[in-house]
Amino acid sequence: MIKTAQNILQNYSFIDLFAGIGGFHLALSSMGAECVFSSEWDKYAAETYYQNFKIKPNGDITKINEKDIPKHDILCGGFPCQAFSISGKQKGFEDTRGTLFFDIARIVNHHHPKVLFLENVKNLTKHDEGKTLKTIIKTLEELNYTIFTKVLNSSNFALPQNRERIYIIAFHNTLESQSFKFPSPANEPVCLENILENQPKNAKIIERNDIEIYKNYTVSSSLFSEIELLNKPIQIGKVNKGGQGERIYHPLGHAITLSAYGGGIGAKTGLYLVNGQIRKLSPRECARVQGFPDDFLINPIDSQAYKQFGNSVSVNVLQYILREISKILELNYLKNTNKKVLEYA
Repeated sequence: MIKTAQNILQNYSFIDLFAGIGGFHLALSSMGAECVFSSEWDKYAAETYYQNFKIKPNGDITKINEKDIPKHDILCGGFPCQAFSISGKQKGFEDTRGTLFFDIARIVNHHHPKVLFLENVKNLTKHDEGKTLKTIIKTLEELNYTIFTKVLNSSNFALPQNRERIYIIAFHNTLESQSFKFPSPANEPVCLENILENQPKNAKIIERNDIEIYKNYTVSSSLFSEIELLNKPIQIGKVNKGGQGERIYHPLGHAITLSAYGGGIGAKTGLYLVNGQIRKLSPRECARVQGFPDDFLINPIDSQAYKQFGNSVSVNVLQYILREISKILELNYLKNTNKKVLEYA
């Protein structure tokens, strides 16, 4: 989790939809924004959220009336993506009915927040031949927003995890937002080795007779300077046939994408050669590669912890984007302040 100074966001409130364990909450609160409402249907994730933020998330958003949600400046959430049943028929808002995005749209339609900050899997760009994303954009445009989208990789923002996600930023048309730009990749040299625990008890060690470490791999600390760190996963071996969850990686590279599900012996985290042992990542290491600080309280049930971090957002990436959002909000604040000064002059 990167360090950020409080800025204009300390004057803003936000709601946290599909909140999970609070990745958006961490990012926004680190810059001073106040959470006034959250929603999460999974009871285990909601418990983790409460333990860390002392806010009990409301349940299923589909059953919450938008009128019962407090007014807010920013709506954020990593919404699940399902097929839009009538996607592509150019009905905008109506095309989203029966999907969880519709619940975002109806809340936006009622409250008209200044900013929408959404995250989803990279595949949203290709889902239903691109029609799903087009429907989302068209719906938000009809609700009076200007939309910006981009796929970013956590590996490029000081986190040792290959994780590509699409980020959707929407500014209400009462704001001037044409100058908004997504952050440029920081590309700071970072590797998985930097965040590993010392012999964690809850990182499964793999001992089998079908483990193969490639003889020609040459990754070693002496060969890598900070500038030469690859900032990507480095496969150095395999278990069994090397299918999903059966590939082995070096800790001087990055972790593969954390997953809430997935199969294979290295399911959810991947496998890594650490101190001569093949093992999975521990829940705390999963927290770290997602940008969660070490004082974040992890669910004591390991299976739930893995699922929660696999479903979560990368906090660092959100913070980098929030810096750019802040520039637009500050620009509009100064514009309105100068306008009032002129009016009273």
